[in-house]
Amino acid sequence: MDDEVDTSTLLNEGCEYRERLGPDAEGQNLLEYLSRRYAHSTAEEWAARIAAGLVRLDGQAGHAESVLRRGGELVWERPPWAEPEAPRSFEVLYEDEDLLAVAKPAGLPTLPGAGFLQGTLLYQVQAYAPDAAPVHRLGRWTSGLVLCARNHLARTSLMQQWSAREIGKHYRALASGLPEWEGLTITTPIGPVPHPLLGQVHAANPAGKTALSRVVVCQRGVEEFLCDVEIATGRPHQIRIHLAAAGHPLVGDPLYLAGGVPAPDSRAVPGDPGYLLHAARLSCRHPRNGSAMVITCEPPARLWQLGAGR
Repeated sequence: MDDEVDTSTLLNEGCEYRERLGPDAEGQNLLEYLSRRYAHSTAEEWAARIAAGLVRLDGQAGHAESVLRRGGELVWERPPWAEPEAPRSFEVLYEDEDLLAVAKPAGLPTLPGAGFLQGTLLYQVQAYAPDAAPVHRLGRWTSGLVLCARNHLARTSLMQQWSAREIGKHYRALASGLPEWEGLTITTPIGPVPHPLLGQVHAANPAGKTALSRVVVCQRGVEEFLCDVEIATGRPHQIRIHLAAAGHPLVGDPLYLAGGVPAPDSRAVPGDPGYLLHAARLSCRHPRNGSAMVITCEPPARLWQLGAGR
């Protein structure tokens, strides 16, 4: 389908956050807790919001010195803010009463976080179809196919298929170097490693969780190659880590070096741009009738043919 939805905005509408307080909140005062947990705002900004009545504890206006208790309900309102720039459009690939499959552009986060709210695929999709929500996520700078469920039946079925590893996920990537192989199965475990800015990031780690990627070379260049990657597991940043672990980091990847780990002094973070990775195909069973489905999303020019789109 060629349907394209574009809902660009400048300042978002703000939002209301709700949380049930956990054991880490016990005994802290309200201002201390908010300043520590939500560091996007300063203690002075939190104090002003509390004074303005924008923070509630168990339905009552909170005070800076209010002592928190585990199990309490905390609600706070965040006024409208200018979000970082991101695409505000997506393409509809498939749609019925149960499913919505869309093409996410590179640069658009899948879910809210890091200052993004309306500039996310979730927000844009629900402006188009309020009953739809993604059942998986792509990294901000990974483009391609995202599948959404439109009801409980669809979500339950897809989650069961994901848990049973019955859903096929195929990606197209631009990797560096010239491999001596035409196909490779990569099983490098993935787990947290130290990072100077974030504390830790996922990377190649012998003590990490099992991961499986199957790579096939599609086209070779002088110092780079296009490849198709099928992932049987869905570890964070798995394709970037696995190709780097095999000695072929994605071209332009600012974070993962050969070996599948960041440089010891790296200031890059997983959300930084530079690499080319695209979710090109997804196979599953339809949640209502069980029929086999294959949904595709054409890669951008640079991932279709070497030398194109430069």
